[in-house]
Amino acid sequence: FVLAIAIVVLISLVMRRTALGLMIESIGINPHASRLAGIRPRPILIAVYVLSAALAAVGGLFTVSEVMTVDVSGTGYQMELDAILAVVIGGTSLAGGKFSIVGSTVGALLIATLNKTVLFLGVSAAATPAFKAIVIVALVLLQSERVRSLVLRRRIGPRTSDAAPPATTSEATQSKEVVA
Repeated sequence: FVLAIAIVVLISLVMRRTALGLMIESIGINPHASRLAGIRPRPILIAVYVLSAALAAVGGLFTVSEVMTVDVSGTGYQMELDAILAVVIGGTSLAGGKFSIVGSTVGALLIATLNKTVLFLGVSAAATPAFKAIVIVALVLLQSERVRSLVLRRRIGPRTSDAAPPATTSEATQSKEVVA
């Protein structure tokens, strides 16, 4: 647990406080604009993928150390769904670029809590992935600008102007008569 927290803090600091983190985020948001700004995306993307693979290996070691065995059919079953759900809950944009390391960590903790809760409630193992898939679909829909604006319009109601409506011609002439 301590090693995981140290990794999260280290990567969060690198991503938010260094030029490398800024370049990685800019490549994720718009690779073409990053290229025009003088950033070479290829070596940075290769480094990011290598680091991602190394961290996945560390996560795999953590998982195997918990169960003390490796079973191809059972170890890590449906973990990719949990990983996607964790980063989406954490606020990562599926369109790319915008992300939060700490948010993804909180998302992972929520998924772990969800897994334990589902087991505690006695939901069958076959129904758990369907429940998670429903959560993912709902989150993806909420990230969509069109759906989000539709939900906000329905909740808030139609926009009303705070300014007074424009005066009609008869009101304008009446106000001139009062002033004169």
